[in-house]
Amino acid sequence: MANVTVKAQFMLSTGELVSMSSTLAEGTASELQTSTTYSTAATSIGQFANGKTITSIVQPPTAPNGIAYAYLERRGAIVCVIPVAVDGVQDSPCAMPAMIQLQAGDTIQVMANTSADREFGYSVITNRGVHAIFAGTPSGAGNTDLTHILSGQSIGQSLTGQTVVRHFATSVDGSKLSTGGVLCLNDRGLPVGGCSGTKPATLQPKLNAVGGYAVNLNFVARVTTSS
Repeated sequence: MANVTVKAQFMLSTGELVSMSSTLAEGTASELQTSTTYSTAATSIGQFANGKTITSIVQPPTAPNGIAYAYLERRGAIVCVIPVAVDGVQDSPCAMPAMIQLQAGDTIQVMANTSADREFGYSVITNRGVHAIFAGTPSGAGNTDLTHILSGQSIGQSLTGQTVVRHFATSVDGSKLSTGGVLCLNDRGLPVGGCSGTKPATLQPKLNAVGGYAVNLNFVARVTTSS
């Protein structure tokens, strides 16, 4: 694994554009800070834009090899999931998934990976406005149940009683994904919803509202791979 440059550009409610760029270690969730090309020092997004709101994503957090997820973090919690991309494979700009007034201490966290890293990242938004990310790394043929990146809980433990209304998923596995992505299974092991896994090196993942589902306690988010 290497240290790579991760970049992003965000529009603020004031009409300002914030350019962000940091050298991050692949395989470790790390903070993306403001670019020193356009600011006097690399700072956290909350410190740089305290009291302002990110309204649009001009360029999502973008890494050169692989990327699983990104999010706006506040006091150790996920307050907004953020779409991600690989260098040179970007879609049109989009709105920020949630209009969050920034506070000092807020950070943008990014998981950049190698091109061969099989980590499956699953970002969701619920009907209660809760944002969560689940991840797991398949190692061969079989099932991988995704867990919350911060708490380690299953999707049922983390989001019980809520409904997933928007989501996106990232994976490099492509044809190895036996169900094309992730399925949410109920307490009887039957699928109730799911999301396709997008390979960021081929297509930029974006939030969608297809395949949403209600979550109960013993539900799991499962990825099945053929090898």
